[in-house]
Amino acid sequence: MPVLSPNEAVSSSCFPITRACRHGTPRLVPRRTSVGLDVHARSTTAWALDGTTGEIFTDPLVVNTADVVAWVRRLPQPAAVAYEAGPTGFVLARALQQAGIRCVVAAPSKMERPTGDRIKTDKRDAQRLAKLLRLDELPAVRVPDLEQEAARDLTRARDDVRADLMRARHRVAKLLLRRGIVHIDGRAWTAAHHQWLTGHRFDEFGLRVAYDEALETVLALEARRTRLDAAITELAAQPAWAPAPAGWPACAG
Repeated sequence: MPVLSPNEAVSSSCFPITRACRHGTPRLVPRRTSVGLDVHARSTTAWALDGTTGEIFTDPLVVNTADVVAWVRRLPQPAAVAYEAGPTGFVLARALQQAGIRCVVAAPSKMERPTGDRIKTDKRDAQRLAKLLRLDELPAVRVPDLEQEAARDLTRARDDVRADLMRARHRVAKLLLRRGIVHIDGRAWTAAHHQWLTGHRFDEFGLRVAYDEALETVLALEARRTRLDAAITELAAQPAWAPAPAGWPACAG
């Protein structure tokens, strides 16, 4: 039985005890209040349940991380918070963890919705998260640190450029195809193909401008892709991202 700190030395009859694991060592985590947050870009709906008194707290909150943390701190402690992973990222999760409040970021794709539950509101979503958190039935995602999230942003930027470049290339090819011009000598988008593309001249003013702009977009996106590839290569060479030396044992967890 692990030794609990004074703050953790509470009766299991009052607080649900959840079993967490760090470096393979089980420890007991007490929780009195379970909080569900339905987080959006411009609003946050909070629903909390005091497991001792049964009291319910619910409030619409502004999208301000400090205000959300302050609201949670005013609840009966210790408290735990859950919200779904989404476009708002992990800023709130980090702020709660820094304040000493346990936060679970749930994976929406792995959460099952009750059969027949067709009424969806922000308050009901927050309530559902709080109840699942209390039962420890939330599938959680890992919260990346700032460096890891920055690396994700870099690779996402590269993926966005790849998708934009593919669409831009299609626009150039389709524009030429509508004029009966098709490249048949070798592979597309090679150095020879680029030279072939830049050799086209059109008499019609509208077509000439449209083609030049479409081709310039392709060239600009290719340059952006090259810069991002170089940045990713540079980042991958840093010690934090270097692969483990051969022969190192794999660490569980």
